[in-house]
Amino acid sequence: MLTCTTLASGSSGNAMLVSCGGTHVLVDAGVSARRITGGLAALGVAPGELSAILVTHEHHDHIAGLAVLTKRVRVPIVATAPTCRRICYKVPFVDDLVREQEAGTGFQLGSLWVESFPTPHDAAGSVGYVISGAGSRMALCTDLGYVTPEVLAAVEGCDLLVCETNHDEDWVRTGPYPYSLKQRILGDYGHLSNEAGAELAARAVEGGTRAVVLAHLSQQNNTPAHARQVVCRRLAAMGFDPERDISLAVAPQDRPGPTYRLVRGELASAPACGEAVLC
Repeated sequence: MLTCTTLASGSSGNAMLVSCGGTHVLVDAGVSARRITGGLAALGVAPGELSAILVTHEHHDHIAGLAVLTKRVRVPIVATAPTCRRICYKVPFVDDLVREQEAGTGFQLGSLWVESFPTPHDAAGSVGYVISGAGSRMALCTDLGYVTPEVLAAVEGCDLLVCETNHDEDWVRTGPYPYSLKQRILGDYGHLSNEAGAELAARAVEGGTRAVVLAHLSQQNNTPAHARQVVCRRLAAMGFDPERDISLAVAPQDRPGPTYRLVRGELASAPACGEAVLC
């Protein structure tokens, strides 16, 4: 069984746990080590049980907890070569932990198969990840300015998609941010808008994805209800009912989200605890 839980997702910090059998990987460590270890404990996973930390890129909201966390547990850090260099510059005493993985390649990690794919973002060697195990597949697609062919290839056939819906474009344009920051967010190396994320989610659902988690929402330029409404509208236009045909949720920014359990890709009803089960 492949399981996936967002520990935090948003402009202020990002972290996610993906597990299969006894293999546990943390994807990004962008909140405090205390929050990460607390989230892991709630899931019954000790920090020392982590097989690796996968890092998408070196921005603060993806590596903020690395320094303290890796003092407690000397777990391998996997990222592209440019990202590894930036991590070693920003985080002390991790040179012996970093493991370079070229974007577009994959490797076996215990019960998991991990593949990365390049993403257009204003960071050195930025990637997303596709993680497979127990006959199921999930994809993490956040921190990208636009959807590339590599991104579309990555989400094809995935059972679960963690999909960026960062902002409402009009809210960014009319909001209080400096012009340079607005241009960064809206540019080709910024973040996906609700509409762009909805289109990516629609392409994935059309290809068989049965669970979509909307992620990396801006605190200033979005709300969970607004992001979900935009995605629901796009899916409905394609003939999908988000309340019946798929599981659609928004990852919380300040606490762990529900655990998704994936086994062979068919969507079953969620149990009372709020966990979504794919069997």
